[in-house]
Amino acid sequence: MAEAVKTQIGIVIQARMGSTRLPGKVLMPLGGTTLLGWIVQRLRDLPWPLVIATSDQMQDDAIACQCEQTGVYCFRGSEQDVLDRYYQCAAAYCFAHVIRLTGDNPCPDIEALQQLVALHLSSVADYTHSFGELPIGMGAEIIKFEALEVSWREGQAAHHREHVNEFILERPTRFRTVRLDIPASKHAPDLRFTIDTQEDYQRISGYLNVGTNVHIGTEALIRQCSSFA
Repeated sequence: MAEAVKTQIGIVIQARMGSTRLPGKVLMPLGGTTLLGWIVQRLRDLPWPLVIATSDQMQDDAIACQCEQTGVYCFRGSEQDVLDRYYQCAAAYCFAHVIRLTGDNPCPDIEALQQLVALHLSSVADYTHSFGELPIGMGAEIIKFEALEVSWREGQAAHHREHVNEFILERPTRFRTVRLDIPASKHAPDLRFTIDTQEDYQRISGYLNVGTNVHIGTEALIRQCSSFA
């Protein structure tokens, strides 16, 4: 199947059932589907292939099953060595650039994601991100495969294996890093839109389960969250 989607850019979403604080959160109900299903629906119209990168552990069979049922590519690799999982996934699908998202952030900013890719390519960057100004959980990052490969080969510390981007971030003179500027209308860095705990899940599902369109934009989500405050 990997040979069928050879392309320059791919979206890889890391997801597993074994969350320490909220086990099974990626398949918890959200907006008429699951958290992972909501994210996939939100990304469906983008022009790049999407792969769910989960672990090869039995508990993540449920994620692979949902991928099969919904026609989403699924890659299975190391549970704890997330860097290896990303690298092996990108290599298997022949991605030259990898957009990294996570299965606990239900509303990545789609407009910013498209701008991120354009900036990354035009800047000939190794690593480009949109963190710092958007609500927490709405930013994204894209990594050139060669930079990912160097990280995979040389980044042997435990935090390098757990966090895909840290080897690169620690070496700003070695890797060309670029940050996407975000318009002021989307500035809400103190707003958490990521699901780590049961409280996060209850709060965010409250925002999204009230007839919210899966393609709702960031500005509208910021307003909607403010109305709940």
